[in-house]
Amino acid sequence: MTSGQRRLLGVATAALVVSLSAACGSGGGNSTAQQSGAPAQSADAGAQQELSGQIKIDGSSTVGPLIQVASEAFGEEQPKVQVPVGTSGTGGGFEKFCAGETDISNASRPIKDEEKAACEAKGIKFAELTVATDALTVVVPKENTWATCLTVEQLKKMWEPAAEGKVKTWKDVDPKFPAEELKLFGPGTDSGTFDYFTDEINGEEGASRKDYSPSENDNDIVTGVAGAKGGLGYFGFTYYEENMDKLKALEIDSGKGCVAPSVENAQNGTYVPLSRPLYIYPSTTAVKRPEVAAFLDYLVGNIGTLAKEAKFIPLNAEQEAKLKSDVAALKTAG
Repeated sequence: MTSGQRRLLGVATAALVVSLSAACGSGGGNSTAQQSGAPAQSADAGAQQELSGQIKIDGSSTVGPLIQVASEAFGEEQPKVQVPVGTSGTGGGFEKFCAGETDISNASRPIKDEEKAACEAKGIKFAELTVATDALTVVVPKENTWATCLTVEQLKKMWEPAAEGKVKTWKDVDPKFPAEELKLFGPGTDSGTFDYFTDEINGEEGASRKDYSPSENDNDIVTGVAGAKGGLGYFGFTYYEENMDKLKALEIDSGKGCVAPSVENAQNGTYVPLSRPLYIYPSTTAVKRPEVAAFLDYLVGNIGTLAKEAKFIPLNAEQEAKLKSDVAALKTAG
């Protein structure tokens, strides 16, 4: 069972209360409700067009669970529309997207210049939409009793390329730590989380020691860290929340004291440098299809509810207003 499926019951209930008409936007224009950001009422569902088709989505494993939950809840209103959500990583997702294989790409970092060029070469135009906020979380197993807060410098000492083959124990990181073997787990190089972490911690995107256990599946990282007394890994906040029974989140000190990853600290900007926006990239061509437009309308109209039910950090009011405006502009773009 996927993490999205585990959350479906809660979201489906919420969707009945805060329902957005799945077919709004399948016509030519934008309704007043869409422009104002107010969700359309499903009381008119009988008069709405029943849609069908498939919307192909792939990309970030961090963003994936949120979009999976949206897909499943949307399916309650449009059961003939299939919305499979792959998690091949941000980079892997952009490869498929820019090859024209998917309609929407999930990303935990902005698209790179070379990825933009690949899309342009195929004539694929897109919009960048911020759908949630994340607090990238550094975790250790519950058995770790010596670490509660790490500085950015200590994280760099663990993860920088120069640490490879040299920083082997926790004591190598700090003399106050025990000589427990340091076992590192993290995202693979196709992951936007990997790009973001290496840039913020090591000072250069992609710069990392290679002698760690990589995976594009965050659940593999959870299993690895939980099973090693000296384990440490990092991934999106939602995966930590799902595994609090076996993992401990570390506070991060970027120079102004130790700050824990949390919804509040990510939104107020105190959890630095590991809080970040999360994105989706819809193709402008795909959005002209009524089922894709309807899915985006559903996602945007219920984004706050979906984010909370999926245990993501929701957008603030200003960010949510911008998302609604950006989607309205995307649907009317030539």
